[in-house]
Amino acid sequence: MATIRERTRKDKSTAYIAQIIRRAHGVQESKTFDTRRRADAWVKKREGEIDRDITEGRDPRAAKVQRVTLGDAIDRYVNESMKEIGKTKTQVLKTIRKEYDISEKRCDQITSPDVVSFAQELHSRPGLDSASTVLNYLSHLSAVFTHAPALWGFPLNSKAMESAMVACKSMGFTAKSTKRERRPTIKELDALMTAFEKKHAHRPKSCPMHKVVAFALFSTRRQEEVCSITWADYQSDAKRVLVRDMKHPGDKVGNHTWVDLPDPCCAIIDAMPKTSDCVFPYRTDALSAAFTRACKALEIADLRFHDLRHEGASRLFEIGYAIPQAAKVTGHRSWQSLQRYTHIRQADDKFAG
Repeated sequence: MATIRERTRKDKSTAYIAQIIRRAHGVQESKTFDTRRRADAWVKKREGEIDRDITEGRDPRAAKVQRVTLGDAIDRYVNESMKEIGKTKTQVLKTIRKEYDISEKRCDQITSPDVVSFAQELHSRPGLDSASTVLNYLSHLSAVFTHAPALWGFPLNSKAMESAMVACKSMGFTAKSTKRERRPTIKELDALMTAFEKKHAHRPKSCPMHKVVAFALFSTRRQEEVCSITWADYQSDAKRVLVRDMKHPGDKVGNHTWVDLPDPCCAIIDAMPKTSDCVFPYRTDALSAAFTRACKALEIADLRFHDLRHEGASRLFEIGYAIPQAAKVTGHRSWQSLQRYTHIRQADDKFAG
């Protein structure tokens, strides 16, 4: 039921107070206008919104809440977090915000079918069509659904997101990524190292990729970790280095970890010039691009820089490391992550000499 009452203000002007009451659904709203026409228009619009919510089985929301979209929630989540979110998560959320219609939908209107439709839409996007990538997108978006209601009162339904993720998994729209088993051969590494060394000899100021690749392989360090190692965090006598903000499923910020450096890691570091605070003062995207270009030029298929970490971890077990010893090198907190390597039999070091 809606009513509009006239009231004379202290300055003798007339105000029109519009009020909507739906006691059965917990609705009681009022708003003041300068003209009767504007009051009538507001009542008509709001009653239509309230009736639509009731018809579609939703609890009617306050007018100011209804105007909040998922995009608004994403913006606040990304911009107001005092804790570092992470580059991948930030990029995923910004992509959803800019390129997908679900971000324009009102928070209180997003249902499980909407999330499932978004997952299906992701499968039609070039480069983002794998089930594991879709799972990453939904996982990052679910954080907004979980925290936005408590932080800003945005009416996102976390239960709807949970139900959608269960349904997507059941239908095969999402899935965990499979473990890569790709290991470079000696022939492939020889070709890469020869090409990198020739390029560096021709351009001495360029990144010595042959040293970077060797260090990444023997140390099992990720790209970001290689580039972030500083001289101050390197202990040559103890043969170890401090890896700051090491990647971890729970929380990488502040996860500083000392890791052992197998031979010949220290020799590689000691051969680097001290021209910067960092031992390898290069950008991760530059390393990735150089590695990818070299593989393409040498016709080496399906080899990624991160495969060097897998190769390095496999080598540790081949030369007789036990799980606790290998964990001190790789930095794994949980030994369970290294269980995949336990089938590897001890053998001669194929890189010896």
